[in-house]
Amino acid sequence: MSYWKAAAGLAVLVGVSPLAAQAPAPASPLFSGVIFGNYNYQLPTSSNQFPNQNNNAFGVDRAYLTFRTTAGDHLSVRVTTDVYQSTETTSNAYTVRAKFAYLQYDGTRQANGSQITGRIGILQNVVIDQMDTFWLRYLSQSAVERALFFASADVGVAALYTFPNRLGEVYVTAVNGPGYTTRERDRFKDVAMRVTLTPLATHDIAPLWRNFNLTAWTYRGATASAFVNGGAGQNGAIGDALARNRSGLFAGIRDQRLTLGAEVAERTDEGEVGDNTTASPRALSSLTARLVSGLFIVRPLAFVNGEGKSPYGVVARYDRVNPTAKSSGFVQPTIASDAYHTLIAGVFGDINPQAQVALDYQEQLTSHGASLPPNPTKGYYLHFVVNF
Repeated sequence: MSYWKAAAGLAVLVGVSPLAAQAPAPASPLFSGVIFGNYNYQLPTSSNQFPNQNNNAFGVDRAYLTFRTTAGDHLSVRVTTDVYQSTETTSNAYTVRAKFAYLQYDGTRQANGSQITGRIGILQNVVIDQMDTFWLRYLSQSAVERALFFASADVGVAALYTFPNRLGEVYVTAVNGPGYTTRERDRFKDVAMRVTLTPLATHDIAPLWRNFNLTAWTYRGATASAFVNGGAGQNGAIGDALARNRSGLFAGIRDQRLTLGAEVAERTDEGEVGDNTTASPRALSSLTARLVSGLFIVRPLAFVNGEGKSPYGVVARYDRVNPTAKSSGFVQPTIASDAYHTLIAGVFGDINPQAQVALDYQEQLTSHGASLPPNPTKGYYLHFVVNF
């Protein structure tokens, strides 16, 4: 299916719900936010010293400020600003940019709970927002985002269909592709779909299992050739797209006492070798990365407390990423066993329902093969998050 047909399908899906009465939306703007940061002490991963001996630091990772308001019947607007620690070569320690900025259309919610929602603007990418409902984002990005599969937000259109009786949802997007931190770079668009099922939501069973979640997602993207404009001495301009595909599966349960999750995902990117000349013709290459991740968050005292609650818990996550699991077209083949892992483990406590602190250890180190992962690190952290 072409990108244009996919986009047309999204437009139809967004527009099919009737303009009937719905639950009243807020009549005035609403403001909320999240701030999270840390103190970290980094440990050496090699014999080289830290740049400027900067292994002991306080930092604010993110400050999200969200504004929501209605825009007439069935319409609402959300704008979320992202205050983040600059990595660019600027004098700013912190910079503000837009994380979300979209217009939302809410169709009529049916008696059985089903509903169609449409969005246009800077909006949630296909799956990361869903994964963050299981994970403590203030400790780290979710596994697929940290493994550089794609950004958590992008510019485009989306449609969300909520199944009747809380049985799940379908989320479909058509976006630029580079992510919300980068301008559009070419004419190609990326389309994606996520299907989330909660098959036990209405069963008369323990609350822990009612939240059992199965998610499957796929992302089909494309980027332009490095030779899209041709050039002197080249064999001509290359208008064909290079594939940028991702897909994954997730299963988990989420409860105030225990959260478990397991995930597998794969990323394939096409590239080019050669100089697009007669002496060095252009040829396609392909590189496939694979991710396996597991997490748990448990509040042990909640199982013995009569109220099923506890302010203290334990968290752990392990990701194994093989960035060169499969390759083709390279002059020198990649090492298929060249993998690295991410380990996050610690304890946390609730200061109150809106604030939490955590003491945790994190590392990202090689698992197999001779190469180190991107930015090898290990260290101790004192994290905090405040919602307001």
